[in-house]
Amino acid sequence: MIFDLLTELDAIRREVHHGGSETVVVTLPRTYDADADDVWDALTDPERLARWFSPVTGDLREGGSFQIQGNAGGDIRRCEKPMWLSLTFGSPDSVIDLRLAPAGERTTLELAHAVPLAMAGSGAGALYPGPGWDGALLGLGIFLRGEVIGDPVEAANSPEVIEFNKGSIDRWTTAVEASGTATAEQIAEARAVAVQQYTVLPE
Repeated sequence: MIFDLLTELDAIRREVHHGGSETVVVTLPRTYDADADDVWDALTDPERLARWFSPVTGDLREGGSFQIQGNAGGDIRRCEKPMWLSLTFGSPDSVIDLRLAPAGERTTLELAHAVPLAMAGSGAGALYPGPGWDGALLGLGIFLRGEVIGDPVEAANSPEVIEFNKGSIDRWTTAVEASGTATAEQIAEARAVAVQQYTVLPE
């Protein structure tokens, strides 16, 4: 899998804020050179999901549930093609909103993941899911360009993606620092966890 590291890192904006007093929200907008229908289909069609993200099974409609192979599952709360997909992720109070904003042949996808403060600990908790979502948006971009990824799990452990993850962790650290939602100690602890999770391959 070949991509320009800095271009891909800089294509994603990263924001961290409190969604009320009991929630931490990470937001990742990225613009793709694809129309909204194509992006929506890549996000919701099981066959296409398996080619850039992971196999997903379940009743993939509003009110249904899903399971990501080897990862979390959840419920589909809203499904308004091709603009808004809302689902729980891993637990009922961990909520992901995917919103698409078309602009001609380009589409901005905004991924917002809200988790309880009790789960995140502080805004530094953005370092737990943030780099993973960066990797997902990277994979989606490569797929939408028509490039073959192969096994997404193997791709996620490739040297190129490990380097991407290192840059992602740096940028999420900066985003948390700018948000004022965590102490220096909390950020350092969360960063150490992220480095272990996203840059150290399992033996």
